[in-house]
Amino acid sequence: MESITRAAGALLGTRLSDPVDLGGSRRSTVLRCATADGGSVIVKAFTDEPAALRAFTAEAAGLSLALAGPELLAVAADPPLLVMADLGSAPTLADVLLGPDAAAAERGLSAWARGLGRLGAGSVHRRADLAALWARYDKGMPSWDDEPWIPANAAALPGVIEAAGSTVPPGLEADLARIGTAGGGQYPAFTPGDTCPDNNLITPQGLRLIDFEAACFQSVFLTAAYCSMPFSTCWCVFRLPTGMGEALEEIYRQEAVAAYPALAEDAVWRAGMRQAAAVWTVDATVRLLPRATQADTPMHRTRRPVPTVRQVLLHRWERAAGLTEFPAFADTFRRLLRQTAAGWDVPPLPPYPAFTAPAPGTPTGRPLLGDTAR
Repeated sequence: MESITRAAGALLGTRLSDPVDLGGSRRSTVLRCATADGGSVIVKAFTDEPAALRAFTAEAAGLSLALAGPELLAVAADPPLLVMADLGSAPTLADVLLGPDAAAAERGLSAWARGLGRLGAGSVHRRADLAALWARYDKGMPSWDDEPWIPANAAALPGVIEAAGSTVPPGLEADLARIGTAGGGQYPAFTPGDTCPDNNLITPQGLRLIDFEAACFQSVFLTAAYCSMPFSTCWCVFRLPTGMGEALEEIYRQEAVAAYPALAEDAVWRAGMRQAAAVWTVDATVRLLPRATQADTPMHRTRRPVPTVRQVLLHRWERAAGLTEFPAFADTFRRLLRQTAAGWDVPPLPPYPAFTAPAPGTPTGRPLLGDTAR
């Protein structure tokens, strides 16, 4: 921590002290450091592993757009290090969803969906800017815009399923080709990439996004799917009250329509959302099924409460089994559900703790998220 603090201080031209480790990850160390004037900054130092170097480039480029997130104060390429404004110790969206206050959870979810939608709509003209910034901070790794992760997942899915002891129905490859990339390049918008609940701060000034390690432009459908699935790639996945996912999705859509009027057409929107749900289900299956066949483990090492890997997969597969416009795709997940019914003796995914004690009248005791209009 001392070497990181010294390097960040030299970058800012001031003395930093009293570093506090905020956790970070295998890719990075994140510190809160005191400044000489009595304030504080956040310092994020990355390792030299390929995944960390791509995360550094994405975060430096994404924050440099100044569309969302903390103010970027300084960047060093060697060693890869960022200094950001300190947004304080506000609770995250994960904190309120796992807490006891349903009203606070609803407000947080509504602000999150609207904030993501506004960010997407306001960013559509900045794609070339992000590409130029990526080139400025490039560490030799392909950008997330250029990463063919969706086709790679589709190619890997049959092998993952067979390795788990299930069978692949005829027609799956054709269905995956029809699902494609959930809108492809038609409706791209900027996203920090990892918009999970623990990367969203509920501050007195409103929602603030953090963690831009996967910043990119992607289809609005892929981002909107986080609202209704919910949280397509995250650990903090529980059941939302009936209708709430759809209400959150509509909040996002109302903002996105400002950039892409075609999204006001229900046929366009619903088709894109079904494809996005399929894309993320394939992603979850490829990532998690090999792990789940060995043992059922928590989705997070330390946070509690937390669902298990098998609970999350079963929840994703139940929805995928209903995508009947892709019959072989839906049959794939029905087969997985049948295969695991006996061996995976786990309870259904529970609701978010904030919504476990609803008052009579509606699933949460109030109209879901109130008025979804502006």
